Amino acid sequence: MNKSRIEWCDYTYNPVTGCKAMCPYCYARKIARRFAFRFDGYGQDTHSIGKKCEKNELHEIDGTEGSPYPYGFDPTFHRYRLDEPQKIKKPQNIFVCSMADLFGEWVPDEWIEQVFEACEKAPWHKYLFLTKNPSRYHDLAEKELLPCRDNFWYGVTTITEKDLKHVFPMIGYNYFLSIEPYQGYIGIDEWIIDSSLKPIYKWIICGLETGPRADKITPSKSDLKNDIVETCQMKNIPLFMKNNLAPVWGEPLIQEYPWR
Repeated sequence: MNKSRIEWCDYTYNPVTGCKAMCPYCYARKIARRFAFRFDGYGQDTHSIGKKCEKNELHEIDGTEGSPYPYGFDPTFHRYRLDEPQKIKKPQNIFVCSMADLFGEWVPDEWIEQVFEACEKAPWHKYLFLTKNPSRYHDLAEKELLPCRDNFWYGVTTITEKDLKHVFPMIGYNYFLSIEPYQGYIGIDEWIIDSSLKPIYKWIICGLETGPRADKITPSKSDLKNDIVETCQMKNIPLFMKNNLAPVWGEPLIQEYPWR
C-alpha cells in the first residue's frame, strides 16, 4: 500500500499487478518495466518466492523477496499484500490495482474474489476499482461474486463512446467514469444516461495524458466546458478535474466527490 500522488485517491493498493492489454497510454507498463526483475531469467528458483501458473503467463507470489514486479508486466498475484488495508486504521480512498486491470479477461475469478474479501475485512475505507473491461463486472454479478456495498465504487475508463457501448447499469452498484486521456469533444451527454434518462455514473473523473506524450494532444476549453462540465452540471453528476487540466480550464478546478 502506497500513499498516492493521484489526486482523487489517498492510497494505491496492488495485490495484483500486470496486464495483457496493450493500451497506448499505459503508464503502469512503463513503471513495471523500469523496476522489473524476472527471477526465472537469471537462474534463480522461482519456487522460493511463490509459484508460476501453468497457463497464460500468470504468476502467484507468496513472499516479499525481490522486485515489486518480478515478472515485469505479466499478471501477478501478490498474495502477501492482501492484508494491507487492515493495517491503515484511518478511513481512506483506496485505488485498487492501479498497476493492473483486475477485471481483465485473463484474471482468474479466484484472484478477484480474494481481493474483494481483503477489502471487506477493512470496511472503513472506500475502494475504487477501475477497468477497461466493464463486461467483467456483469459476469461477476451474474455469478454473485460482485459485492454490492456502499464503499465499493466500480469505475470504467474510456476515451471514446465505443468503449462503453456494451455497458448497462446494474441496480444498486456505485459506478463512476474516468475519461483519461481526454483529447477533445466526445459527446458524453448522449451515452451516460440509461433508458429512464437517469445518469448511469455517480461520478466522473477527467484528465489529460501524462508522461512523454503529455503535450501531444490538448483539448480546447470550449470542448471541456460544453462536453464535460455542462453535462455534469445538468445531470447533477459530481466532476473531478485532475490537476493537469488547469492550463486548459484556466479557472479554479472542479474537484468534487460523490460522497461529500
